[in-house]
Amino acid sequence: MSRTPSVSFIGLLCSLMFITVLFSGCAATNTVKNENPVFYPEPPDPPRIQFLHSYTGSKDVVEAASSFDTFLAGREQDSFELVKPFGAMITNGKIYICDTQASFMVIDLAKKTFQRMEGAKGLGKVVQPMNVSGDAAGNIFVADPLRGEVLMYDKNDIYVKSFGLAGQWKPLDVLAYEGLLYVVDGKNRTITVFDITTAKKIRQLGQGDEKGHNLGMPTAVAIGPDGLLYVSDAARFQIVVMDRDGHELSTIGMSGVNLGHFARPRGVAVDKNGLVYVADAAFENVQIFRKDGQLLLAFGGSGTLPGNLYLPAGVSIDYDNVKYFQKYADPKFKIEYLIIVTSQFGDRLINIYGFGTEEGRAYPTEKELTEKAKEKILKWQEDEKKGSEKESKDKAKKEE
Repeated sequence: MSRTPSVSFIGLLCSLMFITVLFSGCAATNTVKNENPVFYPEPPDPPRIQFLHSYTGSKDVVEAASSFDTFLAGREQDSFELVKPFGAMITNGKIYICDTQASFMVIDLAKKTFQRMEGAKGLGKVVQPMNVSGDAAGNIFVADPLRGEVLMYDKNDIYVKSFGLAGQWKPLDVLAYEGLLYVVDGKNRTITVFDITTAKKIRQLGQGDEKGHNLGMPTAVAIGPDGLLYVSDAARFQIVVMDRDGHELSTIGMSGVNLGHFARPRGVAVDKNGLVYVADAAFENVQIFRKDGQLLLAFGGSGTLPGNLYLPAGVSIDYDNVKYFQKYADPKFKIEYLIIVTSQFGDRLINIYGFGTEEGRAYPTEKELTEKAKEKILKWQEDEKKGSEKESKDKAKKEE
């Protein structure tokens, strides 16, 4: 026997539909209007990088539509604010964030949620998460210098095990590669290598017998498509390039105040083309180098505007989650991959940039780009020299 819905049920259904529309507001679109896009290099040069979006707290993630869920559940979703993030990465539609003064946070880009990682409690509790890395199996690794261990979580964010013994080292950064874990040890100034399956330490790199080729103050590590390690060394003001047996092959950068120099190098990343990205906390920018050390481009810079950085720390590259951020890009700018840079202070703590090209624009060759970078460095050096000379003359006049 068929049943006809009662008037009261239809009325209730219509009411719920009305409330849904009321709480959700206007439907979300696939594009975000950006009247003042931020590009690097600046116009009139053809753009290669665009600042896309940033995250600082729940308000940057959770949509107003969640108010309807609040209405049904009878409670509000927990609200979070980042305090002082250091490392971050994107994988499988999630942004994993090491907040050194809060916890290990996860932004689910599809579900639009922002919360503490489920497994980062109990045996898997973090104390001071510093940097994060993932492997092809979806496992997540977190370097925690205060706990004195590297913690491993599976693809479901559940704690699995830890590496190292507290008190014997100071894990600052971690990199998973081909079944091995490469960990920056700030206490012993080495790269310590573990077998991921057994959690046993295999060897230590960076402190050999060759004078002048030991690590001074390693802060971060990355691996390039060439299979080489790229280690950010704050004491040497360089990126040290070494093979996986620890032999130093070359360096990038040096101490100084000009483009291509470093003052406080922190995070390092390498893209599929072998370009090296280095975050510098003093210059508050990210510089991009060729493997041979030639500077190609810098982006970020000090300030409070979108795209600027405030004491940047971590930098990472992602190719698989562009779809979540293309809506923030200029319609003519097509993103090839994402660059994630953390600021430790300010209003924009997790910064997402897109590397790509603009439709209809002619781009310089790598040789032309190199020449232009050299011209900028020379101009900067000339300006610095003129400034120093003027300062000396002014000082001499005062002494007269």
